[in-house]
Amino acid sequence: MSSVKNPLILRQLFHKETSTYTYLLACGNTKEAVLIDPVLDCVERDLKLLQELGVHLVYGMNTHVHADHITGTGKLKEALPDCKSVLGSKSGARADVYVAQDENVKFGNLALECRSTPGHTNGCTTYVLHEHEMAFTGDALLIRGCGRTDFQQGSPSVLFESVHSQIFSLPKHYKLYPAHDYKGVIFHIILLLLFLSMWHFFFPGFSVTTVEEELAHNTRLTKTKEEFIKIMDNLNLPYPKRLDESLPANLMCGVTDPVPS
Repeated sequence: MSSVKNPLILRQLFHKETSTYTYLLACGNTKEAVLIDPVLDCVERDLKLLQELGVHLVYGMNTHVHADHITGTGKLKEALPDCKSVLGSKSGARADVYVAQDENVKFGNLALECRSTPGHTNGCTTYVLHEHEMAFTGDALLIRGCGRTDFQQGSPSVLFESVHSQIFSLPKHYKLYPAHDYKGVIFHIILLLLFLSMWHFFFPGFSVTTVEEELAHNTRLTKTKEEFIKIMDNLNLPYPKRLDESLPANLMCGVTDPVPS
């Protein structure tokens, strides 16, 4: 078997208001592309980048039904009629394509393996690009943390098993890309308040990690299952600010059907 990999175009994009990462992946040979976790507020940015790179979007993929922002998938489909939406089969939301455990989503000569990682929500899916030794974990696994489990079908017990069996079981050198970077936003705010131009060298945000790093340093998922459940059950987090608008819209692929006249 040839060791030469199919070329990959990868861009990590960020929405500061919700601390959300969007990922553009494209096959360097065919120029077919996917967007993972697009944000409605950033669709124009994403369309511009697709045009600049000369790639053709075939799938708008979500790792789960989000509660903190409205997905951009619906608006992308309006702008690009050939684009199809993708969600986990247990998401309970509208999509063109539903994926289950061990299925593949192909774009050009590349393919993402779908791994079911419930616990944050029932439909959470981690997408693994084995050829380039990386995975996109959504909210199931964040860098040095994980998604909340106190609403929207959340279960700390299920999340613990999902991460350990489906993500931590990957080769240790695999890169892991999360759906959010909350720490980076905090540090950038401090930077602005203190006007210290060198601050980010000492307190960087996190944009990528590895399986090995998280096995060693994740502040929650390195604990025993019993300890993890206790931590998650006592976080007492406020609900996302945009929950009331985001969740209903995301159940409809990010676009609410118009009311009949």
